[in-house]
Parts: sequence; structure tokens; C-alpha cells
Amino acid sequence: MAGPHAVTVPSEGDQLSGLLYVPDGPGPHPAVVLAGGWCYVKEVAQPLFAEVFAEAGLAALVIDYRHFGESTGHPRRHIDPWRQIEDYRNAISYLQARDDVDGARIGAWGISYSGGHVLILGAVDPRVRAVCSVVPVIDGWDNLRLSHGTVSFRALRAALEEARTRLFETGEHTYIDHQPVELGAVGTFPFPASRDTFARIKGTEAPGYVGNATAQSTEMLLAYSVRPFLTRLVATPTLMCVAEGDDHTHWDLAAEAFDAIPGPRKKFHVVPRSTHLTLYEDVEVRRETAKVAAAWFTEHI
Repeated sequence: MAGPHAVTVPSEGDQLSGLLYVPDGPGPHPAVVLAGGWCYVKEVAQPLFAEVFAEAGLAALVIDYRHFGESTGHPRRHIDPWRQIEDYRNAISYLQARDDVDGARIGAWGISYSGGHVLILGAVDPRVRAVCSVVPVIDGWDNLRLSHGTVSFRALRAALEEARTRLFETGEHTYIDHQPVELGAVGTFPFPASRDTFARIKGTEAPGYVGNATAQSTEMLLAYSVRPFLTRLVATPTLMCVAEGDDHTHWDLAAEAFDAIPGPRKKFHVVPRSTHLTLYEDVEVRRETAKVAAAWFTEHI
């Protein structure tokens, strides 16, 4: 397999920066679209999954959402989940237009926040033949309320209210840290250890990562839920990979969501002795999880 090459995907007037991995051998190839979680750029965790997919004979397209990384879009670092899902859909359209891709055999992969996005995508877009959802966000309100606890959650909501007032009065966005600098400080996800992990990732893999997003992004997260879409996944083979000790996106919420998906064409894969951060910190665990996902896509798309 040759290294990935840069591509540009149009999405509602903006341009998405992408990396396309194409397997060796003649096409057209089945393909998978990959995009990241909260504040991610395309270099965070995803390239290794894409490499494993290409080694298994699957083309893989990794994208920066609008507002992030090398993609266009303003304000910067603005996370609208529905726009992000639309970016996935436009990436699928891009793949379908390529001669080296089999447009009838396309899957969708997501991690953390985008692990939720692909559950919605698999429910609403019939072009998605199979889904892999890794440590997904299931419901933003439940996720943050459980993660923060009462006092921290109250402080976060107060910060969002203040930011909304400022935006109305001045037109200026307030930015909320991805993770706080210390326990008790305001951050969307209240885990200082995660901040350390992402600082390392920024230094070694993803220099374009910036660890904050607009306050409106967190407001939209609190209104986000995949639950209304789960029963529609009956027609879409769905793999859900969770970390055994995940208290960032809560593997019990993921298990409950998995149970709500009807039919037999689903699989629940548990990464043992792990946390949410294991998939970012342990390359071999990430590679083994990628192999599970590659086998799923190979079977179902």
C-alpha cells in the first residue's frame, strides 16, 4: 500500500481536507469514511485505523470537519454535530464519484463523539452499508452530567449561559477548553488526564489539534442524542467497540444503546482492561481494535 494522498471534498460551500488511503491492487475497492471526535483533527488516532483498513483491502478516507484542521469554515473550532454528519455524507458522495471506489460498498467509522454520529448516519443514509462505532457518545446530557457530577456540571452550565449572553451582546464567541487544566476548572469533558494525553498527541501526531471549541458547541452536545435513531439500524450491520473502564463516554450507556438496536446483525466488542484513553495511548490496542473493525467491514460491505 502506498502512503495516503491529500484530497479535497466539497461540503456545503466549504472544503474538507482529507487523506485517502487506497489498497494495493486493482479497484474499484470498498471504502470507509472516518472522522474524529470532540476537537479532533484527522491526524488524531484515525490514520492507524485507515492504514489497517487499507491493508485489508478497504479504501479509507479520513477527513477534517469544517471549522477544523486544514478544512475551511468559520468560526474556527465550532462543533455542530449535524454539520459534521453532513460532512460524512458529502465524503460518501465524493467516494462514490471516484473510479477506484465501489460506490455501492461504503461503510462509516467513528470514535467518541463521531462514534455517535455514525450510528445516526447508519440510520438515515441508506448508502452506508455498515457502521463501526468506537467508544461512542450516546447522549450528551447524560454523558456530561455523569462525567461532571453536580457541582462541576452546574459550573459548566453557568459558563455556557455567560457565553450565550456575551455572544448576543457582542457577536464574539467564547471558547471552552476540551479538558480543564485542573479538577474543578471549566472544561467540556472534566478530565485533566485527558488534557495530558491530547497534549502528547499534539506534540507527536497531530500538531493541528487545538484543545478548545465554541461554547455553542457544548450547548449542542447537551442537546445531542443518538437514541431516537437506534431502532432504524435494523438494516445496517453495526459494530460497537467499547473500553471496559470507560468513564469518559460511559460504556454502560453504550451497552444500553447497543441493546436497543434490533436484529442480529450487530456485534459488541469490549476492549479489556482499558479506558477511553487507551485507544489513544496504546498503539497496539488501537491496531487490534482496527483489525476487528476491518474484519467487520470486510464481511458486511
